[in-house]
Amino acid sequence: MRVELPRFGRFASWRQAARQLASARVDPGRVAWRHPDSDPDLFGAAPLPPVGPHPVVATRDFLQLAAQVASHSDPERWALLYQALIRVQDDRRFLGNPADPLRDRLSRMARSVRRDIHKMHAFVRFHELPAQGPRRRFGAWFEPEHPILEAGAPFFARRFADMDWLIATPEGVARFAGDAVTYAPPESRPELPPDASHGLWQTYFASIFNPARVKTAAMRSEMPVKYWKNLPETRLIPAMLADAPRRVEAMQEAGATEAPAFAARVTARLRQLPDDRPPDSLEAAREQAMRCTRCDLCHAATQTVWGEGDRDAKLMIVGEAPGDHEDLQGQPFVGPAGRLLRDEAAAAGIERAWLTNAVKHFKFATRGTRRIHRNPDGGEIRHCRWWLDLERRFVQPRLTVALGASAALALTGDGSPLTPRRGKVEIGRDGGRVLITWHPSLILRRSGRPAEQARAEFASDLAMAAALLASDQPDR
Repeated sequence: MRVELPRFGRFASWRQAARQLASARVDPGRVAWRHPDSDPDLFGAAPLPPVGPHPVVATRDFLQLAAQVASHSDPERWALLYQALIRVQDDRRFLGNPADPLRDRLSRMARSVRRDIHKMHAFVRFHELPAQGPRRRFGAWFEPEHPILEAGAPFFARRFADMDWLIATPEGVARFAGDAVTYAPPESRPELPPDASHGLWQTYFASIFNPARVKTAAMRSEMPVKYWKNLPETRLIPAMLADAPRRVEAMQEAGATEAPAFAARVTARLRQLPDDRPPDSLEAAREQAMRCTRCDLCHAATQTVWGEGDRDAKLMIVGEAPGDHEDLQGQPFVGPAGRLLRDEAAAAGIERAWLTNAVKHFKFATRGTRRIHRNPDGGEIRHCRWWLDLERRFVQPRLTVALGASAALALTGDGSPLTPRRGKVEIGRDGGRVLITWHPSLILRRSGRPAEQARAEFASDLAMAAALLASDQPDR
C-alpha cells in the first residue's frame, strides 16, 4: 500500500492515513510512505483499506513526539512513526522505556529537529526588500539540516507581525503578509540586497563580545560554521579573535591600576556629571544622553533613544521606554505601538508633536533569542527624569500626553493607578498640563471588545488633546 504525502501539511496527512491503517491493523511492512521528493516508484500498490473495527489511541506524548519527528530529514521517519503507533496500541508504556531501540531512535530524531528549529530562530537574517505597499518587506535565505520550515516559520509570524516577509529554504518558501503564513514549493535562491541594519547588528554583536571568555569550540557548537555565510556578524569574528589577547591584556592592566573603592567613586562621580554641567541646548542634551550611565540599563541596551519630532510643537507625547525596534533603530515609536500612536494621532488631527520616552534605554529580559520588554522601575524612572526635564525645558510644550503609568509617574510624580486618571488633565511636576491616557502597547496586548474599548478611549483622549491645543485654554 502506498501513501502519498504532500510537501506541506504532511504531518496532518500522515496522521489521518496512519489512523485509517491502524484501525485495520495493517502491518507496517505493507505500507510505503512517499513524499514529493521521494525517488520514483515503478511498482503498483494496493488501495488503502476502509476504516477498520479497531479503535486507535494516541497519547499526547506520542503526538508531540510524532509532530517533531515529522520534520526530520530521515526518509524512514514515516514508517518508524507508523510502527510506533502500532506499538502504542498494544503497549501504552512503550514511550516510557528509554532502553527501547525504536523509542530511543525517535527521541534522538526529535532532539535533532528541536535543535535545528532553535538554530533557525537564531540565525535567520532578514534583508529589507523594495516595498510593494504600506508595509515594509523583508526576505531571508536559510539552509536547515531538516525540513523544518513549517515548524519554524510561525515563530517569525509572532515575532515580526508588523512586517511582510519571506523565508526561502531548499525545502520551500514561507510567506507572511499580516494574516497567516503560507507555503510554496522551493524556488531558486532569491537575490537579497544589502541591508543597512546589518551594520547596526554588527555593532551590537561586537559590543557584547567578551575577549576574556573566548571558547572557539563552544562558539562553533552554538553557531555552526555552515551558517556563517548568511550571517553578517560572522565577518567580524576572525578579527575579534585575533584581537582578543590584546584586549584581555588591556583589561588586566586597567583593572590592576585602580582600587575597587576608587573605581566606585569615579563611577559615581561620572553619573553625577550631567547635574554639574547642564547642557545649554536640546542638541547638547542629546549628545550627553548618548553617553548616559545614570542607571544600569545603559549596559544592556544597544543605545540611548532620544526624543524626536517638531521641537517647536505645542504638544509633547511621552511614552514609557524604548522597545526592541526602538533600541535597534535609535528612534522612539517605530514599532507596532508607535504606528498605532501615529495612526490615531493623525486621525485626531495632530500633525506636530515632540515624541519621547520617560526612560531612554531599553529594559528587557532574554527568553531564548528574544528580548522581552520589561517595565522600568521607580528608580530607573527617577534617574532618567533628568533627561525628560531637559527635553521639556527646551521644547516647552503647552500640553503633554502621558502614555501609560511610567510616563504619568515621571511627569506628575504620582504613581497611583492609571484607570481612574485616564482621560483627565493633571498638573505636572513643572506646572505644565499633563493629559493621562493608555499606552498603545496595552491596546495591542488586548483582544476583542477590551481592545476595541481601549482604542476608542485612546482615540478620544488624543482628540481631547487636539481640542485643548486648538482652544489653548486651561483645562476645566
